[in-house]
Amino acid sequence: MAKPVGAGEDVAALIDALGGDVDRAAIELAITHRSYAYENGGVPTNERLEFLGDSVLGVVITEELYRRFPDLPEGQLAKLRAAVVNARALAEIGRAVEVGRFVRLGRGEESSGGRDKSSILADALEAVIGAYYLDRGMEATRSLVLRLFATALQDAAGLGAGLDWKTSLQELSAGRSLGAPEYVVVESGPDHSKSFHATAIVGGEGVGEGTGKSKKEAEQRAAEQAWTALSAEDGEADAPQSQAARSQGAQP
Repeated sequence: MAKPVGAGEDVAALIDALGGDVDRAAIELAITHRSYAYENGGVPTNERLEFLGDSVLGVVITEELYRRFPDLPEGQLAKLRAAVVNARALAEIGRAVEVGRFVRLGRGEESSGGRDKSSILADALEAVIGAYYLDRGMEATRSLVLRLFATALQDAAGLGAGLDWKTSLQELSAGRSLGAPEYVVVESGPDHSKSFHATAIVGGEGVGEGTGKSKKEAEQRAAEQAWTALSAEDGEADAPQSQAARSQGAQP
């Protein structure tokens, strides 16, 4: 029997990637996008599981950071958590386990590249975590999350200024009486695959550039380059590599 239009590949491979031994029906629900549900008689979607998975993920990562960094104050822990758990990180991990292959999408999302859309991948990964939690319980889910986020957690220790490049650049700029940084962003590409290019302007001069799949990502990368350039002028310590640069082995 042919699978419905918009249905991804059989979830068996995804279950294997998760470590196996998890309820198949729960995972199938976790990968059912609302666009698919709308076109197939209003079947249940993954949105409730996404809501649950978001909370479970937050608890696991928060507890792990609390244990790993016993001397960090609340504010820094919050920044670390935001660096580890965010839409971009979730989408990257979703791509790593190839969630996009399995997601059930409506025809419109299917035709517009939904299988690699960051928001869909991030939501599906959270839903999978929620499904895993309901079926396997907290301890098994904690093990899954720590395995999936192992690299992000390891990188967190060396983020330094990279916890929030825009904030770090603003603090550096203010310390030198250069005024608040400004960002000029230009977008290009079709609606389903936009690209953004940002220029960070400090003291009236463009001192950093960056590109990304969102305005926020492009601005962060531009701020990182600007922070690095301004710090180098006074011979300050080199900026730590961003998580993306370390994982890709590339310059920002």
